[in-house]
Amino acid sequence: MANKFLSKFLGMEDTEAPESQMEETVDDAQDTNVSGNHFNNKVVAMNANAASHRVNKIVIFEPRIYSDAKEVGTHLLNNRAVVVNFDRIDAMQARRIVDFLTGAVFAVKGEIKRIGDQIFLCTPANFEIDGNLSQIVEGHQRAEN
Repeated sequence: MANKFLSKFLGMEDTEAPESQMEETVDDAQDTNVSGNHFNNKVVAMNANAASHRVNKIVIFEPRIYSDAKEVGTHLLNNRAVVVNFDRIDAMQARRIVDFLTGAVFAVKGEIKRIGDQIFLCTPANFEIDGNLSQIVEGHQRAEN
């Protein structure tokens, strides 16, 4: 009875659809709004900050043979910096790996820098190398003398 009064008061027609049909109509309207993107897209993922502050990794690697260089190249392609220690490989193999890594670093628009006697740092484009280790070491040696 209240429904009839409200429908007359609001100017709605007297013909009513069955209740189950009305629920289907409401569900269809909601589906249309969701799939039709009628809503303002103001939803922000809770982990959005975590994705924007993704941790960059630095891999430490000691190649034993020339074919190990491929793994370093894969890390560079996956935007990981790699510290390569050549203490456990002969000088000729180390030179070939450094040549390979120089090309790999160039391909990813990164940098390669000697940070020790037989240690190199290879970085992809999303890293920046700042400072010169040899200048720091020389400065400490002068201070000790």
